[in-house]
Amino acid sequence: MSYRYARSLPTVPAAVLLAVLGVTAAYAATTWTVRPGGTITATASKAALTDTTTGTTLGCSPASMSGRLNQGSGLPGTGIGSITMAAFHCSGPFGFPMLTPRGLPWHLNLTSYDASTNVSRGTISHLQLVLSGPACTAAVNGTSSTASNGVIAVTYANATGKLKIHPAGGNLHWYHVHGCAGLVGNGDPATLSAAYAISPPQTITSP
Repeated sequence: MSYRYARSLPTVPAAVLLAVLGVTAAYAATTWTVRPGGTITATASKAALTDTTTGTTLGCSPASMSGRLNQGSGLPGTGIGSITMAAFHCSGPFGFPMLTPRGLPWHLNLTSYDASTNVSRGTISHLQLVLSGPACTAAVNGTSSTASNGVIAVTYANATGKLKIHPAGGNLHWYHVHGCAGLVGNGDPATLSAAYAISPPQTITSP
């Protein structure tokens, strides 16, 4: 339903109009409140990087990040935080390869907030990873091996203090693959998943 049509029905009760429009408790947010903000660290007991075409998964245990969150109220969701350090300790089908973050700082962007669950949704962007090992090298990125434009979908829950990286909703792919015994392939979709505990825990709301 167009905005013009909605405005032509001023006498319709708000609750009815919301139902007609299909609006739920989750809505696109324009401003945000973050407390306490400032310097944060994030730790995950495990992370998984997967080639969804071949099914190959690189397990990383543990994984960590650190950075900063803007603080206060009336904040824009785009660039509300930055990740200046990320580390992965990995093993798997490639032996003990190095997974090196590139494109830092990565950007944390928030797009919607569900007041019924106190969960925020958004993305981490500007992400790039480089895999290097004795028998396999590759890059994980959005549109090429060098662009640093990878995007992953994330949620943050006030109740748990956890930032989750979701395998669905991103644009990651494998590029510049050398060796790897066919376990990953050039152009194959890639997913990253993890659940990071944020310290200190943050309360993020909108509006």
